[in-house]
Amino acid sequence: MGRGKLRIHLGAAPGVGKTFAMLSEAHRRAGRGTDVVVAFAEPHGRPRTEALLEGLEQVPLRETGQREMDLDAVLARRPQVALVDELAHTNAPGSRNAKRRQDVEELLAAGIDVLSTVNIQHLESLGDVVESITGVRERDTVPDEVVRRAEQIELVDMTPEALRRRMAHGNIYQPDKVDAALSNYFRPGNLTALRELALLWVADRVDAHLQRYRSEHEVSAIWGSRERIVVGLTGGPEGRTLLRRAARLAEKGAGGELLAVYISRSDGLTAASPRALVEQRTLVEDLGGTFHHVVGDDIPAALLAFARGANATQIVLGSSRRPAWQYVFGPGVGATVARDSGPDLDVHIVTHEEVARGRGLPVARDARLGRSRRAWGWAVGLAGPAGVAVLLSAVDLGLANDMLLFLALTVAAALLGGLWPALASAAVGSLLLNYFYTPPLHTWTISDPKNIVAIAIFIAVGTAVASVVDLAARRTHQAARLRAESEILSFLAGNVLRGETGLEDLLERVRETFGMESAALLERAGDVEPWTCAGRAGRGRPVDRPEDADVEVPVGDHMALALTGRVPPAEDRRVLGAFAAQAAVVLDRRRLREQADRALALAEGNRIRTALLAAVSHDLRTPLAGIKAAVSSLRSADVEWSPEDRAELLEGIEDGADRLDHLVGNLLDMSRLHTGTVTPLIREIDLDEVVPMALGGVPEGSVTLDIPEALPMVAVDPGLLERAMANVIENAVKYSPAGLRVLVAASALADRVEVRVVDRGPGVPDEAKDRIFEPFQRYGDAPRGAGVGLGLAVARGFAEAMGGTLNAEDTPGGGLTMALTLRAAAAHPESPRAAAAAEPERQPS
Repeated sequence: MGRGKLRIHLGAAPGVGKTFAMLSEAHRRAGRGTDVVVAFAEPHGRPRTEALLEGLEQVPLRETGQREMDLDAVLARRPQVALVDELAHTNAPGSRNAKRRQDVEELLAAGIDVLSTVNIQHLESLGDVVESITGVRERDTVPDEVVRRAEQIELVDMTPEALRRRMAHGNIYQPDKVDAALSNYFRPGNLTALRELALLWVADRVDAHLQRYRSEHEVSAIWGSRERIVVGLTGGPEGRTLLRRAARLAEKGAGGELLAVYISRSDGLTAASPRALVEQRTLVEDLGGTFHHVVGDDIPAALLAFARGANATQIVLGSSRRPAWQYVFGPGVGATVARDSGPDLDVHIVTHEEVARGRGLPVARDARLGRSRRAWGWAVGLAGPAGVAVLLSAVDLGLANDMLLFLALTVAAALLGGLWPALASAAVGSLLLNYFYTPPLHTWTISDPKNIVAIAIFIAVGTAVASVVDLAARRTHQAARLRAESEILSFLAGNVLRGETGLEDLLERVRETFGMESAALLERAGDVEPWTCAGRAGRGRPVDRPEDADVEVPVGDHMALALTGRVPPAEDRRVLGAFAAQAAVVLDRRRLREQADRALALAEGNRIRTALLAAVSHDLRTPLAGIKAAVSSLRSADVEWSPEDRAELLEGIEDGADRLDHLVGNLLDMSRLHTGTVTPLIREIDLDEVVPMALGGVPEGSVTLDIPEALPMVAVDPGLLERAMANVIENAVKYSPAGLRVLVAASALADRVEVRVVDRGPGVPDEAKDRIFEPFQRYGDAPRGAGVGLGLAVARGFAEAMGGTLNAEDTPGGGLTMALTLRAAAAHPESPRAAAAAEPERQPS
């Protein structure tokens, strides 16, 4: 019995039609004679979805206070295909498995194929991203690997506009939940972002599957499934032109990618300006592309290998900046790449203002005396004299001219192969001169002393020329290397001092520059303490100790740079040491920045305290002055106050005391929020127990309440909620026109409850909506006596302390709406109901 296959219908948001698509697929399979059963499906009261359940066999559900799939019954039934909705669902307590995905795993292990559904917000790796978009942290999640292992993933897609129309027509939620849903979770921005997440996640999986298939089947040909454009950079001034041209090419194709690559030699040398490379890297990232640093001695071959490895479809290169006469040394990189690219890779040569004004990409040859060049040197040094001897046998040029020709061969051997080939050429040439051209001929003796001197001079000159040429080549190589090292160190120092390079980015540059598999910065607190990893780059084997690495570069007594992949030459150790030292500096800078952030938080606290003192000295003076004046008047023996006047003075004292109490309460609350001493005592409570108590500070009849009785309980701190609601309602009443009531309405959506405070006042422009929640901010021309500007700041702080949100929105038709979102009691992790057996309301498919 084989393992069953999993097919997942993935959606971007509730209501896109995942369950509908799953049931439609079930009908198609049943029509082909496949044994299909519905193990669990949640139609959410949607007529079209419920209609698809008809004609399909349904396994009875298990009742445990809520409807759950009966796993044992499905296993006993043993269908070919089972439908299991909502893969990320958490089973009720008492179930055999905690998660529904574990139930699905048992079905697959039993050889049963499974059709299931999941929303993109339920993927575990996207939890933080979804929370930043929607403001809601999904509690029911499924590991990405579970979804990735599915044999098929079908994306059920719908545009945000179409989904909102479905919502408005009542095809997703009940009519009483539509308004709250459209203005909260189902905002166009939320839906667009979630849809992009779903499309990108599926596209990445498709791309990974394609790469795996190409690797397994050893496919080296380029498949142009989407445009991937590689730009070859030299660090020269033409780079910006090439990048912008390539970006326009990428935009013309759907899903086009831009990859910029700079190729340096394996010894780490570079002729490019570090500043130019940094600027071009920044431009690549601004254009939405990626920058890659590749090591390779043969520039055209390395560029083509990178392009084919990335499955690129086009390469963009600049016209050569070499003058025309330099082409005698070779065709150049552009021509070589175009010649070797093959029929599946297009090469664009882009003209620019720097054409023929200086070297571009380096020509594909080694700057040092490489193996092939030394081989030619030996060939010229050994075979050349023999060839010249054969040629001179047919013509008599005289001993002096013969010696000059052999000397020319010695110089040529020195230029090609260095010292030893030149010495060999001088030795062979002197022997041939003695045997063939110095009397007596064809003997190894020399009769004329002058000829002995001439041959000795020939050997000395040849040796001297060979030594000079070899020394010049070595000095040129050393100068080039020192220049490259100085440029690398200058780049490192500049980037680190400006704070432009993070630790991981720096380690990645080390890995790329020296062609290593991985690079890690290890540290420990003391000589006997274990090593810990402060940062890592690359995909090589993990290294936990410096001695386990291929290369260890110590930084002080308790820090080391560990690299794996190969053992670089000894001459690279100096630059590696500089990289290691800079990595330590970057780590220190990061820690200093963290300390600075903590100091900034303390400074912000001091600023708040200073503002609190300023508020006390100014905004509290008016009610205190009024109270003191009223008390002084009542105590005065010179005036006989009537009962009406006495009552008015007492009322003024009471109003002033109330204002003082309100202001001091807000000041203390803000101080508690900024010092982190607010600890909510979460308990379950009905909103209608708290909201009416928050109306004590506003005139009677100025607020209309609309809180349905069937609203779920919320998990909140009643005291904090009352203070937050009071501040928001008082602010709304303050700015509402006379005669128009403020509406306080509540509604439920999934695992949240939303309270909306709606006024018809002047409203707030979009750029000021976040600013009104800052401490000591008054909007518009509110007078100083209207308060210290803390009410909304305190309200938002209390809402966030309880796990909720408070945001400002425009009221349709004019005004401002404050949307306070709270967690339903069963959804809050600290509520008693969440700890008990009840399952929170399921997220619709």
